Amino acid sequence: MNLSKNHIKLITSLQQKKYRQKHKLFVAEGVKVVNELLNSTFKVAQLFITDDFEVSSETENTIIVSEKELKKISQLKTPNKVVGLFEIPETLSTQNTGIIVALDAINDPGNLGTIIRLCDWFGVQKLVCSTTTVDCYNQKVVQASMGSLTRVEIIYTDLIDFLKETKLPIFIADMEGENVYKSDLPKEAVLVMGNEANGISDAIRKLVDAKISIPRFGNIQETESLNVATATAILLSEFKRNVQ
Repeated sequence: MNLSKNHIKLITSLQQKKYRQKHKLFVAEGVKVVNELLNSTFKVAQLFITDDFEVSSETENTIIVSEKELKKISQLKTPNKVVGLFEIPETLSTQNTGIIVALDAINDPGNLGTIIRLCDWFGVQKLVCSTTTVDCYNQKVVQASMGSLTRVEIIYTDLIDFLKETKLPIFIADMEGENVYKSDLPKEAVLVMGNEANGISDAIRKLVDAKISIPRFGNIQETESLNVATATAILLSEFKRNVQ
């Protein structure tokens, strides 16, 4: 089988969320990301590989393409040997213990991908996203997650309803909150991180149990705020340090 116009049309269409939902497929590129997905529970629908790509697990529906053809279906500046189409799995909310990260309208795919990696790194098994958060199967998110997408449970839901129903204490990052380095943090909690421009919505602020802040140590102290992924890394590190 060769790369066809229909393949190109399908892959191009999957850049849009509505077509990912319609076909229940998403795109992944690059040796590391694709191999992580191939070695997980995700099901591969189609692989497009150059002849020097070594598949880490046997799979059908593999098409060998030239570098020129790979460029036609790649979103990367420098195409990297393989483009894969994978099935979007059904999401079932299960685990509700430990530290759960919740995202309130995160818009930037790079931020979401990095936060997924952080959850994987710090052993956070569940990431709860508002319906206004960028789609985790957006190709830029998939690339930024670097395979961690396969190890973190991600659900999209009405975040206010989720927070009203949870029995865990709810924490948010807030400039006026208690210094996180002096806080007695629990072993189980929901940590809510807010939108890059607007922070956490007023409706969610009404539901929180505690506000924590990351103090500034610079002499001038003119920096308004930290990038949301950077702030998530610092806060998760403190939550996890407290349970050691």
